[in-house]
Amino acid sequence: MHDPTPAARRPPPHPIVFLVLYLPFGIVQGYVTVTLGYVLRGRGVSVETIAGLVGLSLLPNTWKVLWAPLVDTTLTARSWFAIGAGLSALVLLAAAATPMTQAGVPRLGLLCFLSGVTSSFAGIAADRVMAYATPREQQGRAGGWSQAGNLGGQGLGGGLGLWLCQHASNGIGSAGTGVLCLVTLLILPVLNKEQVVRESFTRVIKDTGRDLTAFSTSRMGLLACFICLLPIGTGGLANIWGAVGRDWRASADQVALISGVLSGVVSVVGSLAGGYLCDRMDRKAGYILFGLLSAACGVAMALGPRTPMAFLIFATLYNLILGGCYGAFAALTLEAIGHGAAATKYTLVASISNVPIMLMTLVDGISETRWGASGMLYVEAGFGVAAAALFYAVLWLSRGWSWDGLKRRFV
Repeated sequence: MHDPTPAARRPPPHPIVFLVLYLPFGIVQGYVTVTLGYVLRGRGVSVETIAGLVGLSLLPNTWKVLWAPLVDTTLTARSWFAIGAGLSALVLLAAAATPMTQAGVPRLGLLCFLSGVTSSFAGIAADRVMAYATPREQQGRAGGWSQAGNLGGQGLGGGLGLWLCQHASNGIGSAGTGVLCLVTLLILPVLNKEQVVRESFTRVIKDTGRDLTAFSTSRMGLLACFICLLPIGTGGLANIWGAVGRDWRASADQVALISGVLSGVVSVVGSLAGGYLCDRMDRKAGYILFGLLSAACGVAMALGPRTPMAFLIFATLYNLILGGCYGAFAALTLEAIGHGAAATKYTLVASISNVPIMLMTLVDGISETRWGASGMLYVEAGFGVAAAALFYAVLWLSRGWSWDGLKRRFV
């Protein structure tokens, strides 16, 4: 497929650009998981229902590969980023006029779903820029910075939104996060303006399909998709910290700090550490390592006391490790996809990775309702350990495997 922006023709941008490009995606998710989660729980809405709203916001990201070819074949990545971030801001502004009560849940559900759709376009555009602008030896670093923006945005959007809701009004909290999305548009002049592909749209789609098929039938591509489908390193708990903080008797300001500003800072550190580490070791092993550390943190939290300080310590440690998981994910994905239909291939892996994130968030919410906070933590940790064992079993069994060899054997 035609590559309009080969990385070799110009020096790569400073990786902080990737941080900013991923902020809108994180800001939207932080608003749903922290701001909505805490406010709705305080008004009698169950954790299970709140987890359902989070699931609706994640649902479009499990299918976004269907519209990713638009970013690969029309307009420029810069234009698509502006569209995605701008529409996300409008959705958050619409949420400002929606009551955060049980009665407002249906409308909030629709807005959560729409926010997932709009923010996905900003994320896909960011994927494309990063895939083409990053040399192979810097993929871990770029992945770390990108997920620092994603997770840092969650902390920024969730923490600021909740603080404004508590100290001003729910409407101002929603509107404030929308303004944050608009601020990220200031990065646009820094981005190189791509040349829009001038071939016929039909031909480009065929080329994209051919490139995607080659990726999805390679061992590396299949392993990347498989590891991202497993329920390990999902960060499901981070999606409902706002809803379960009361189980540790944490106040609104404490939840805003832990799930907001503090989460943003430690997630950035974790993402950068994970990305840089994955430039120095096998990236699949790095992803599994951080996933198992996340499970261990959950078990330690279950065994610890139910106090605000314990919530501060363990949630912060969990968010730090989660940053490493996301940095390793981005590095692993960049290694697997190469160039070609970069946005579509990256989005395919990202879409797959959002399936276990969405499901574990729902499982965590149901587990908390059924068995309390400890049951929730043990369930997520158990899924993570089982997933790691399954991955290494498949990795061992697939040694020497190739798609062509399989076809020669059975066809």
